Amino acid sequence: MAGGNDDSYARSTRLVTVGRSGDFADNVVNPPIWRASTHLYANCADLKARKARNEDGQFFYGRRGAPTQWALAQALTALEPGAAGTVLYPSGLAALAGALLAVLRSGDVLLVADNAYEPTRNTAMGLLKTFGVEHRFFDPLDLEAFEAAFCDRTRAVMLEVPGSLTMEVCDIPALTRIARDKGAVSLIDNTWATSLGFEALGHGCDIAITALTKHVGGHSDLMMGAASAGERWYRRLRLGAQQLGHVVSPDDAALALRGLRTMGVRLEQQSKTALAIAQWLDDRDEVAHVLSPMLPGGPGHNLWQRDFTGGCGLFSFVLKGRDDVARCRLIDALQLFGIGYSWGGFESLALPFDVDPIRSTMAWPKEGWGLEDRFAIRLSIGLEDKGDLIADLTNGFAAMNEG
Repeated sequence: MAGGNDDSYARSTRLVTVGRSGDFADNVVNPPIWRASTHLYANCADLKARKARNEDGQFFYGRRGAPTQWALAQALTALEPGAAGTVLYPSGLAALAGALLAVLRSGDVLLVADNAYEPTRNTAMGLLKTFGVEHRFFDPLDLEAFEAAFCDRTRAVMLEVPGSLTMEVCDIPALTRIARDKGAVSLIDNTWATSLGFEALGHGCDIAITALTKHVGGHSDLMMGAASAGERWYRRLRLGAQQLGHVVSPDDAALALRGLRTMGVRLEQQSKTALAIAQWLDDRDEVAHVLSPMLPGGPGHNLWQRDFTGGCGLFSFVLKGRDDVARCRLIDALQLFGIGYSWGGFESLALPFDVDPIRSTMAWPKEGWGLEDRFAIRLSIGLEDKGDLIADLTNGFAAMNEG
């Protein structure tokens, strides 16, 4: 298929066409699933030549991938403006850890946004600490404190937008500009919006990390992550992943490619439904705060409007003056919302969360909130009918209020 990776096409067209050109998908709609650990060579000269050519498209050994994985990596690179390549990992956390290990060395300091994904925090406090990397948490909404946190050993900054669970939107261009001036590498977890809704490299980040488990897969049936970067950091990521033995299954890569084709329409529908439900929740007496950057007038909405071109179905809300028992009554009464980790699939989910154990510098409850307004619920909105989801939540609130 000629021209499939042409960046002159609209984003919706490119979602359908990327990764379907060249040797990866010749004369078929979907690249075949290549299951192979051993790749064979014509002769010894061919063996030596291919060993030296460490890049996608060159057969060597199954750990370096084959056409199914290469097609997915090619597609993701084409959707990330400014990227020279993409490395695939067996989970989103593996992508985060692999990218950090590619950047950091013993004695370095890593600055971590205080509202980052909890496993990211745990990686900084655990794995990286054992390798001699010092971590410091910072409030990504406080630019002055962020700049003051740097020292001559600060090597990298780990960002996430919006913030995990609490959904703060920080000024990524300002943060990455400070990091660049200080000589630090900026990494970002861009799973919420994906490259469709936020062009991370274009806003100053050096490495964009995505849990493909979420929106790209879209069907809650695979685990995978990816990191995309410009030429310098892509090479470091690639070598680091190979040295760690990271490889993804061709079957999962095929599922991710299939999910990628419909990701745009799913994100559009889920965002539309999520915004309607966020607005409905904002009018409920039982709700103290709705945490959604897509909500007009809400915290971070202006920055979201400025920097983002899309959103998704994930947001949170805080109950007004209720406790964990009341929160559980609400969630347990839901029929359409499953209780489970992850998000970004076609099904809706509800999850209780408590922020205190996973914050070091950012206050919870937030400044100006009532001290009793602390028990929160995260919703991942799927593809169900908006009216049915609102009716389900209405029943959940009724059950909470009956207690």
